[in-house]
Formats: sequence, structure tokens, C-alpha cells
Amino acid sequence: MRTLYLDAFSGISGDMFIGALLDLGVDFDQFKQELAKLGVSGYQLSCQQEAKSSIYGTNFDVLLPHEKDHGFIEEAAHQHHHHHGRHLQEILDLIANSDLSDWVKEKANAVFNEIAQAEAVVHHLPLTEVHFHEVGALDSIVDIVGCCVALEMLQVDTVKCSALADGSGFIQVAHGQMPVPVPAVMQMRVGTTIPIKARPEVHTELITPTGMGLVKVLVSEFGSLPETITPLKIGYGFGKRETGGFNALRTVLFEKKN
Repeated sequence: MRTLYLDAFSGISGDMFIGALLDLGVDFDQFKQELAKLGVSGYQLSCQQEAKSSIYGTNFDVLLPHEKDHGFIEEAAHQHHHHHGRHLQEILDLIANSDLSDWVKEKANAVFNEIAQAEAVVHHLPLTEVHFHEVGALDSIVDIVGCCVALEMLQVDTVKCSALADGSGFIQVAHGQMPVPVPAVMQMRVGTTIPIKARPEVHTELITPTGMGLVKVLVSEFGSLPETITPLKIGYGFGKRETGGFNALRTVLFEKKN
């Protein structure tokens, strides 16, 4: 039985999660082949081994034609822009009609539903009106489906996690300022016991809505490192934000012999 432990001392995002799983040994070429089963184009994937603070890890990125933004458009007045984005149902249909495994489809759908429901509450929209920007949608689709694909490739049975860390202050997005944790992340915490610790010295977002959605769906238990099972390998996935410190997600793969 394989257990994956997420050591989220610097938060979590989709690309950090995938980077850490690639660093654990997921074959990048095979990963791209599996992700191609989704049947979407318009993106390229980058996977670079590099060192930060003299610690080697993997920097994974989804390369898109335009800048990334927070993935949802939040004003109903922007209806005329909807042909540039994807509604939740379009994304769920895309996943359902793909050649991905049933497990990947189930988990990816659940993550998208969690994020969309949170955004609907935050922006006071019906779920049917919540949609992703064109670029944000593609980035999120690849990150969310990619995490599920990589977990399946690693044959992970259970995912456990430390308390999540987030920064403080505000971040600037297309529609103004957002407090940290960002509203969608806070909303996804409602009704859960997901622990989030503030790092007041970090003045930016560390937990993205995609990262929080993945944690909410995939993690079965929060706490300290497992003490009685054997670690197989450690992986580091680097974040993109400058935090003034070591910005990475550390993953530990454990295996318990039956």
C-alpha cells in the first residue's frame, strides 16, 4: 500500500503538486501521453530539474499563449466574453468524453466542482454562470487532471498532508485586490477541518484555489509525518512566487508491506 504525504510548509498549487510528483519519479514523456487523452491542445509542458537553496527539485509549468490570471471571471456583466472561457459543465463534459481512466475522471470532476462551488458563493453567482477565463481554464484543466494522472501513475492509495501554510496581506488580480488566503480558498475551508497556518512574513498567496481544491478532494487525513511506515523517496516541486524563502512542496512517498 502506497501513501503520499504532502509537506505543505510553503502552501500548494497545481504546478507545485505535479512538479513534486514528477520529482518522485513519474516519467515525463509517459505523463504527457496520458494527459493527451484529455483531447485538448493549446498548451506546452515544461519540466526542469533545478536547485533552490542548494536543494534539487522539479519546476513544472504549463506554457500558455497568454499570462495566467485567477481562473474565474466573476461578473455577470461580462457575458459577452463568455466565448473566451469555459463554463464548469463544458469542462466536466470534456473530462467525461476523454479517454482518461474512471478514477482520474472522478477525482478531477470533484476538484472542479469544489472550486466552482466556492467561486459561486464568493461572487454570488449561480453555479451555471461560473466559468474560467480561456487561459485560466486551460491551465487549471491541465493542473487538476495532471495531478490525478500522476497520482495514478505512482499507484498512490492514500494521500495525507501537513497543515497548509499560506501568506498574508493582499494580492492584485484583474478585478482588484484579494485578501490572502484568497476568498475561494477560504470558502473551500467551510465545513472542513483543513488546518491552515498563517505565515505573516510572506506577503503573497501560497495556497491557490486549484491547490486547495486538490487537497480537499484527495487528502484523507491531516497531521504529522507517518511514523511507522517506510519512506521510499522524497520529491520537491517548486513554486513560481517569490516568497523570500524556500518555496516548494515536499512530497514523501511511503510504502507499507502487507
